[in-house]
Amino acid sequence: MELDTCTSSDALLMNVFCHPGVLRNGKTSAFLGAEPCTSPCFGFKARVPLASGRSDRTEVDLRLGDLLVEAKLTESNFQSSRKEILLAYRDFSEVFDQEHLPQTGDYFLSYQLLRNVLAAQALQCSFCALIDARRPDLAEAWYKVIKCVRPAELRTKLKIATWQEVTQWAPPKLRAFLAVKYGIGVNECYGDFAAVRLRHCSSLGEALVTSISFIGFSLGMHSGLAALL
Repeated sequence: MELDTCTSSDALLMNVFCHPGVLRNGKTSAFLGAEPCTSPCFGFKARVPLASGRSDRTEVDLRLGDLLVEAKLTESNFQSSRKEILLAYRDFSEVFDQEHLPQTGDYFLSYQLLRNVLAAQALQCSFCALIDARRPDLAEAWYKVIKCVRPAELRTKLKIATWQEVTQWAPPKLRAFLAVKYGIGVNECYGDFAAVRLRHCSSLGEALVTSISFIGFSLGMHSGLAALL
């Protein structure tokens, strides 16, 4: 299996989405809100426009039709960047309420998320942060960014999903490999991650749907759509 000696998020992404059985039945694509029967494109060059009229060299981990994906596994965070770098993007002030973005001194936090949201806006795509359910801190970081996105339509295109959810329809041999290599098991329940989702729901109705979805996920069943703000 490709890259089976590596434990990075890029290796995991390829191990999952290069396997023909993952996208063949359409369930994983439907869960993510991606177009069916679409071939994955790894390291997609988004060419996000800058205020100067040029474009950056941003690479998105995965493009699946009109869905962009940033994958995380063992990484500690979504990185930070000097403010002037992000302020150089053409749509930055239009897309973000920069006063309330996570930041410290001269740096904006969660740089990779900000960059991917800008890519989604420019390309008219949706965007999903794909994380390990054992990392509720990454979910917290993502929700803090979503709250600062100005365009309501764009906010509806921003998603979160976990490896545990995405791989629940994978072939049994692949699931067994992922459990051994990465410790990912779809039948495990991660209460901290569920709590983060519930806490950031914007209405009681959404909270109920998310709660029901996570119960299904913890039983290894269909977990519904990823919680959105």
